[in-house]
Amino acid sequence: MNEPGTELQKHAMDTWQVVKNRFGLISLSFILIFAAAAVLTYIMPRKYRGHVEMTIERITQDINVFERNRVDGNASLPEYLKTQFETISKPTTLYPVIEKLELAKRWELPSRQAALAKLRANLETQSMLRSDFVTIDYYDQDSQLAASIANEIAKSYMAQRNSIDSEKKQKALTVLQQQISDQEDLRRQAQLRSQEAKRKAGIVGDWFPGGGSSLNPGGEMRSEKDSMVISREQALLMADQDILTLQSEIDQVGKLTPDELIDQASGLKLDNQNIATMTSKLQELKVAREALINEGRGRMHPQVLSVDSQVAQYKTLILSAAKAHISGLQNRLDGAKKKRESFQTYNDEAKQELMGMQTLYNEYKTAKDEVTYLEDLLVKMRSRFFEEKAGIELVKSPATIYSEAEPEGKPAKPNVPLHLALGGVLGLMFGLGLAFFLEYMDTTVKSLDDVERFLGVPVLAVVPKDVGVLHRSSGFNPDAEAYRILRTNIEFNRKSSDNNCLSVVSGGAGEGKSTTMVNLAYVCAQGGYNVLLIDADLRRPSMHTHFDVSHAAGLTNYLTTDIRLEDVVIRTQVENLFFLPSGLLPADSAGLLNSQRMVDLIADVKSRFDLVLIDSPPILGVSDASVLANIADMTIIVVQHRKLPRHMLMRVKQSVENVGGKVVGVVLNNVDLRSDAQYQYYTSYYTYYSPTNSPGSAQGGKARRRRAKAETTATALVSSTQPLSRLASDDVF
Repeated sequence: MNEPGTELQKHAMDTWQVVKNRFGLISLSFILIFAAAAVLTYIMPRKYRGHVEMTIERITQDINVFERNRVDGNASLPEYLKTQFETISKPTTLYPVIEKLELAKRWELPSRQAALAKLRANLETQSMLRSDFVTIDYYDQDSQLAASIANEIAKSYMAQRNSIDSEKKQKALTVLQQQISDQEDLRRQAQLRSQEAKRKAGIVGDWFPGGGSSLNPGGEMRSEKDSMVISREQALLMADQDILTLQSEIDQVGKLTPDELIDQASGLKLDNQNIATMTSKLQELKVAREALINEGRGRMHPQVLSVDSQVAQYKTLILSAAKAHISGLQNRLDGAKKKRESFQTYNDEAKQELMGMQTLYNEYKTAKDEVTYLEDLLVKMRSRFFEEKAGIELVKSPATIYSEAEPEGKPAKPNVPLHLALGGVLGLMFGLGLAFFLEYMDTTVKSLDDVERFLGVPVLAVVPKDVGVLHRSSGFNPDAEAYRILRTNIEFNRKSSDNNCLSVVSGGAGEGKSTTMVNLAYVCAQGGYNVLLIDADLRRPSMHTHFDVSHAAGLTNYLTTDIRLEDVVIRTQVENLFFLPSGLLPADSAGLLNSQRMVDLIADVKSRFDLVLIDSPPILGVSDASVLANIADMTIIVVQHRKLPRHMLMRVKQSVENVGGKVVGVVLNNVDLRSDAQYQYYTSYYTYYSPTNSPGSAQGGKARRRRAKAETTATALVSSTQPLSRLASDDVF
């Protein structure tokens, strides 16, 4: 797992790499835009500034009749100041300036609308944050005119606002005066209604006829008749309670049978005082009868019959008394009902009379309250009217100017340092944005990770930019180390020593495939390999130019005639390196390569040489390379750095695999090692194998310190390379 710091460092390096790769484009964009900004700044007219500083006062806009909320709510809000600030640049403020200074004539414009447009184009207003301060800046080529216009704009705003405020207040006073007149009429009408209601109610002063409490505005009216009605209401309630009590008692007694009535006579609270004595005597007789029965006397015994006769008499007496009590209760109930009816009738009449009087009293009370309210309102309205009238005469300034505009000696526009700085920043941002956009749109192969991620094969070598033909250079050449790495990686990726035939393909022309093959053959020959280089590009052969030989006789002659291989293979000036030219170009190169003669040729040379390298045309253009990839044991793809799109590279590999070929790896060619930081790892051998890297040289000590790291790089692979089983050069033919 990558640490966050490592990831951040990687992204930073990637960003810096994009900047380095597109530095020319970024520099060009910066220079062009900076130059354009400089030219525009130079040709822009020089303008002087008229600067005014002032504060906007918060003045109440509308008249409020009542004392509460005397200050206009909008005057304390930021929106109020914003509105006032915006009115500075409105036509109602600027037209008076145009007319007073005759700007249309001075500027030779056809109309005041055109002058307004020019005036607003050169006017800048600014409000301070959390402050009432505003600034008015006007720019013109004439410093005196710029100051005059700025001052006149401030004065015009103040005059315009004074006019608007005065007009609003004057209209409000007119409306308020009319409202006062209307209120006086309403008060007179209310007074007439109050007097009429007072007369109808028979009120003298503030007292009720016949006495009672005083009548206060807003208070509750009471009289003696009100108290009488309340007393009658209470009497009615008491009568209703008596009726309910009597009716309940009658209902309770009426439910009893005669025997129950006799038994419960003592608890009925009868008016007859003898009831208790008779009830007691009746109980004694019942007890005596029970005693006679218990003594054995029969029911027909004279003593028992005598007691029964007395019991019957007492029951009759008690029952008569109970019935008399019930009759009395009924009479009392009837009397209570009649009494209640008389109370109800009298009370209803009194209520009706009282309601009529209360209506009159209420009318008078309402009229008097209305008069009082209107009088209070008139007092407030008159007071407010005179205050506002005095306020109009004492005009308050809507703004305070703290700094008037004066002619300046130095132009304020254009701001040369600011314009140049903005031009530089804009140019740099545009260049960076364009660079990263192009980088994002660029789908070419940029790194080893791109190759291995999209193709799934390793990068065998990274070849530096502008590498020439090695066998033509003299002395030490550090570029040869890239091909030694390639030679070593090829050896390690072979499964057996018999897989010694390699075809080298590329996606398109000009990717350095032929140069890569020549240099690879050279370093292999230097390493002791017997190498045969076959130019099988029968479309546009170029391999012979690297060895300064003719390609008149070569591969095509061998495939189409019966000549011997020894007659067409050329021994080069490089020891152990042999070359088979292309020969004359045939009409059907793909058919010629896809022949049994070609298969036999490859089998023959594989047995004679340690390494056979086959050059082929671009695989995406023609079918020749696919045929050669099928014949060869392994195929190497040469990809020029930042040239071939990724999807085309994937198609190259797919074309090889579709014909049964095996892609052993990729050579990333023409890489600018010194500008691409991610390839610095591969440049260690430039110092390590430099001729100045000697104990006595000035750089020897530094080189020795880097030797430990260099031994872990790809150059260390060369030291462990084991040569192929090769034939002596004299035994090839």
